[in-house]
Amino acid sequence: MEREFKIKGLMIDPITNSPIVILQQVDKNTLLPIWVGVFEANAIALQIERIDTPRPMTHDLLKNILLQLSASVQKIVVTELRESTFHAIIHLDLDGDHITVDSRPSDAIALAVRTDAPIFVTEKAIENSRSITIEKESLDPEELREWLEQVNPD
Repeated sequence: MEREFKIKGLMIDPITNSPIVILQQVDKNTLLPIWVGVFEANAIALQIERIDTPRPMTHDLLKNILLQLSASVQKIVVTELRESTFHAIIHLDLDGDHITVDSRPSDAIALAVRTDAPIFVTEKAIENSRSITIEKESLDPEELREWLEQVNPD
């Protein structure tokens, strides 16, 4: 079973100084941190802020290729956490054919924000991760920072 998530925000891990994408489950307060590379975090942040670059970045190129092929991103799914690494699949529609492509979650998320595709996470990935469910509507950034300090990226 898959659950829909949205990007809650991007932050820097206070311990490792690595970027983290924080996903939040739609209609719930379950948060899922995914450590990503600097370039991928930058690509996601630029798109969230709607900042255009002078030339297409890699994820823009991929989006443009898909558009030229009349393919569309139906959804991306973070499928599992294996040996401390998340895995994802990009689901495409190409002239009515369903195609799946293996991907790093960071690349899949960067493409999803460019194509307005929904982001899903399997229950298996949630169960095997260090997700957190918060009890209140809004999360204090200080509380999130303290929680992240207790979570090891591995």
